[in-house]
Order: sequence, then structure tokens, then C-alpha cells
Amino acid sequence: MAMQSLAIIMIVLAALLIMGIPISYAIGVSALAAILQTVPLDVSVLTAAQRTFVGMSKFSLTAIPFFVLAGNLMNQGGIARRLVDFVLAILGKLPGALLVTNVGANALFGAISGSASAAAAAVGSMVQEGEEEQGYDRALCAATNGASAPSGLLIPPSNALITYSLVSGGTSVAALFLAGYLPGILWAVCCIAVAVIIAKQKGYRGTPGKFNWKNLGTATLRAIPSLSLIIVVIGGIIAGVFTATEGSAIAVAYALLLGICYRNITLRSFWRIVVDSAKMSGMIVFLIGVSNILGWVMAFTQIPQAISAALLGLTNSRIIILLIMNLILLVAGTFMDVTPAILIFTPLFLPIVKTFGMHPVQFGLILVYNLCIGNITPPVGNTLFVAIKVGRTSLSKVMPYMLMYYGAILAGLLLITYIPAISMALPGMAGMIK
Repeated sequence: MAMQSLAIIMIVLAALLIMGIPISYAIGVSALAAILQTVPLDVSVLTAAQRTFVGMSKFSLTAIPFFVLAGNLMNQGGIARRLVDFVLAILGKLPGALLVTNVGANALFGAISGSASAAAAAVGSMVQEGEEEQGYDRALCAATNGASAPSGLLIPPSNALITYSLVSGGTSVAALFLAGYLPGILWAVCCIAVAVIIAKQKGYRGTPGKFNWKNLGTATLRAIPSLSLIIVVIGGIIAGVFTATEGSAIAVAYALLLGICYRNITLRSFWRIVVDSAKMSGMIVFLIGVSNILGWVMAFTQIPQAISAALLGLTNSRIIILLIMNLILLVAGTFMDVTPAILIFTPLFLPIVKTFGMHPVQFGLILVYNLCIGNITPPVGNTLFVAIKVGRTSLSKVMPYMLMYYGAILAGLLLITYIPAISMALPGMAGMIK
């Protein structure tokens, strides 16, 4: 019955998505279609409504709307230029200085704003003028911008990791946040390596002259107010000074104060930001609530146990099982956004990895890393298409460069998958993981 229920869920879900039905409704209807085999319609609908309400009633969910609002305030607050100047002052001597700066600034801006597409749009537009003046290849610039933008989604604060914490049964948000730093930095380093290699081939040089400490000091002072958001909020959460929910509220207050000080937020723009954040938060929270139906159906029909038995029956090799999971997640990520994919695949795969001793924190980073790759992979690839639009080029011109970035990013995925220390070292040193 379990595999039959899984087949019904996948077929109905795929059909509804192809028809253009919103993902939240598609998840709920597909779950109900599967459970109707064994539970009467009236009982199924009543239970589904209860599970949706329970799923949306968790206090820890409050952190998501606050972090969404904080990110939107920071997007409006004029921080992109300050971050670009800061990264350029540090990495500007490397070959392809503006490409490398694009990568570093995307990692910082994506972490602060919580949006890869926002990072690609804001940072990409900031470095574009300089790249054109220095004769950089537009397609290469767009590829670099798009490939590096999702790195910030791994660096806290991360709504994807908060969502995973809820779905996985309460995995520590602080541990997940701390674990996200090295994978996020690894993604950025992989992109910088590719950018430097291509820059050397094309003869793109770093900024002329010696390293300017005065310039670095000035850029650092201008960037400190923006970077302090990460330090204060994440530092407070990790140190146990406040919870993730309380930290998200502090982030909103800080981001609003910063925007007012920079004179980039007015009363009218603030109202627009609040409305946009409320719409986005409503979609996310409702999606999480509806996914609770799917979790109940999977538990009732024992789908995770059936998948676990099937994979373990196929092979006993931990290496091969993880490789199969990565392939499934990579394919799913090209068609689905990060949040719904986390809601669907966490209850399917987490029980399996637990059978061979993988910690939920490590699996959470593997899962999010996989799905972030989908952000820059056609046919959906929203972040990639934003970068292409900003760079005023085409997909056909960008893809040859993207193949090189894909190779480096996938190498990073394999490292995170098979070297637990990359994800577990920092939370382990902090005493968050035993």
C-alpha cells in the first residue's frame, strides 16, 4: 500500500503542477487522493484541516515572516554598493577582480537579504557598469552572478534551514545556522576558483597598484553597519541570548533603523515592503501548514519505511544511497522551489539517512545545497534567469560558462555529502551536537 500511495501522490502532484495549480493546493489534494484508499472522505477532509491548522500554529514559524520582512527591508536599504566596495577592497587584486567581487558580494548580500534572486539583481547591477567598462564578457559576468547568488541561502539567517528545522521534527535552528557557514563559503570558493581560472584565460587582471589598506579601512567602516546584522542576530541565536524568533524580530528593528539612517526607506516604501512581506510570508506559512497533511499521510501509509526498505534492498552501500538521493534532489530542484521541495523530501529521506547514522544537521545542509543548485538550473532556474536579464544576454551564451560552474559546485556537494566535518565541525565545536 505504501508504494501505491507514493505513486498516487507523485502522479497527482505532477498532473496538478503541469495544469498550473499552485504548489500548496497541489500538495494537499495529492495527499488526500492517496489517503482516500483507506480512510473515508469525511474523516480525511476533517483530519486534513486539523493537520493544516496544527502545522501553521507552531511558534517557531513566527521567525519566517520576520526574517522575510528584514530581508526586504535590507534589499531596499541600499546595502549592495557598500558590500561590493568592501569585497572589492579585499579581493580586488585577484585576476578577474570584478567577477570575484561579484561572488563575494553575492554571498554576503544573499545571507543578509535571504534571497538569491535579490542578490543576483542588486549585486549584478552594481558591478555590471565596471565590467562593461573593462571589456568583460557579458555572458561570463551573468554566469558568475547567477552561479554564486545561491551561496547566501546557506549562510544564516536562512529561511530554508528554519523550514527544514520544523519539518525534521525540531532540529536545532542554532546548530543548522552554525553548520551553514562552511558549506556556504565552500560554494562561494568554488565559484571564485572558476572565475579566477577563466579570468586568467581571458587576460582579466585585478585592480592596479599595491594593496590599499586605507581603502580597505574606509570600505569596512561603510560595510560594518550592514554586516553587523549577521553578527548581532546570528551571534545572539548561537550564544543562546535569544531564540531564532526573537532574533528575527531584532533583525527587523535593525534593518528598519539602518534603512532610515541611510535615507532609503520612506513611509510609502515601508508600507509597500510590509505588504509584499506579508504576501510572501502567507504563502510560505500556508505551504508549511498544508505539507503537514502530506507528512501525516506518509506516516499513516508508512511511505518512508517502504522507500528505506527499497533503497536498502537495492544496495547496502551508504555511498551509493547518498548518491541516489543527491541525483533525485538535483532533478527535483530543477522543477520545484526550495521550500516545497524541503517539505516533500525531508520526511522521505531523513528516516533513511538516520539508519546509517547521519546527523539531521548534516542532511539538512545536503538537502538545501542540492535544492539551491536548482535555483540556477533550467527549466525553472529563477536566479539564473534574473542574472541573464540583469546581464542583458541570453541563455545559450551563458550555459557554456555555467557548465564549468556546475562542475565546481557539484564537487562541493560531494564534499559536503561525504565529509561530515564540513557541516558538523562548527556546531560540534560550539557544543550543540553530541
